[in-house]
Amino acid sequence: MSKTKVYILGGAQTDFSLRWEREGKGIDDLMASSFEQALEQVQLETSDIESIHVGNFVGELFSGQGQLGGLLVQYFPELAGVPSARHEAACASGSMAAFAAMREIEAGWYDLVAVTGVELMRNVDGKTASAYLGAAAWKGHEAEEANYPWVYLFSEIRDYYQDRFGVEAAHLAAIAKNNYANARRNPAAQTRQWSLSEGDFGNDELQNPVVEGSLRKSDCARITDGSATLFLASEEYAQRYAAQRNIPLAHLPFIKGWGHRTAPIALKHKLENAPTGAYPFPHLHGAIQDALQRANLSNATELDAIETHDCFTISEYVALEHFGLAEAGKAWQLIENESIAFAGSLPVNPSGGLIGAGHPVGATGVRMLLDAYKQVSGKAGDYQIANANNVGILNIGGSFTTVASFVVSK
Repeated sequence: MSKTKVYILGGAQTDFSLRWEREGKGIDDLMASSFEQALEQVQLETSDIESIHVGNFVGELFSGQGQLGGLLVQYFPELAGVPSARHEAACASGSMAAFAAMREIEAGWYDLVAVTGVELMRNVDGKTASAYLGAAAWKGHEAEEANYPWVYLFSEIRDYYQDRFGVEAAHLAAIAKNNYANARRNPAAQTRQWSLSEGDFGNDELQNPVVEGSLRKSDCARITDGSATLFLASEEYAQRYAAQRNIPLAHLPFIKGWGHRTAPIALKHKLENAPTGAYPFPHLHGAIQDALQRANLSNATELDAIETHDCFTISEYVALEHFGLAEAGKAWQLIENESIAFAGSLPVNPSGGLIGAGHPVGATGVRMLLDAYKQVSGKAGDYQIANANNVGILNIGGSFTTVASFVVSK
């Protein structure tokens, strides 16, 4: 555990079901919306903010817009002069922004830092969006023949698991069903009002077609417009903040543990070098264990809930094992015994995850931290897990290339 506690004062996210370009709005409006809502939720003024970090993957491709830190200050001119930076690590971009904010607080540079994640993705068709997102793969070296690069690459992961361990489609379908069911409780989830039937998770080529390789429509998270903002604070600032609002400091969540590791970008390299008789992605397992150890937790069963990266059902399946909750190839046991269900012993993705809640790429890591904050502070509403004191997070970028893990506690 860090000697310097980094507290989460709270934040806000946009409604992930909205399509912003239909309202004539762009990435600037999207980012500003979550920032403004967060200020109101946490009862802060822009004059309180000492630094800003923005997570975003491909704003230049979807919106033709970079320099997002300056764009946010354009919306809030009273922030002029406050340092800002934008961070990119594919789907883990939001976590990289959070790490940067944490380091500034731990170094004693600043006491209150804003973290915003944003991605506008629904202003183009699905095929174009998929091509833009393919920038997180190794351009010119992998997935070149794919119609949908990330579906193709995660299909390769599913095929690897199939060859090595065996994977049943029913277990992957159960992951999707669980996340969609959880999303119905979340008032900001992209799919909360979707009406799905059993056929949407089966093998019917009309109702649940194969998208690419071995993955079907139900295996995939959808492109999403969204932004999330939260405020991180030093212990000294958190003490003042709590005292001014008559809140016991012990009731404010803080980041108790973290892990961050990176592997070579090419999926083929990862699979060819996967150890036999152990978890196939050792850096993934290592990042999670780093977070748990820094949080002084002996293993993941001491967590009360998990928010994990389920860009595809197979990515959640792999994550369950690499959390150490099952032996390699045996995540199906957790699905069959329903321990990861909302009412289970260790609920996974009570928010709905990426499949249910939505996956605005640059905002996902920030949204995960925000949901962990809500669980630990008892503010998750209808998707609140009882007595949630320690919540684990796994956010990945690329084909398990960049891995970020957190433990949020109180």
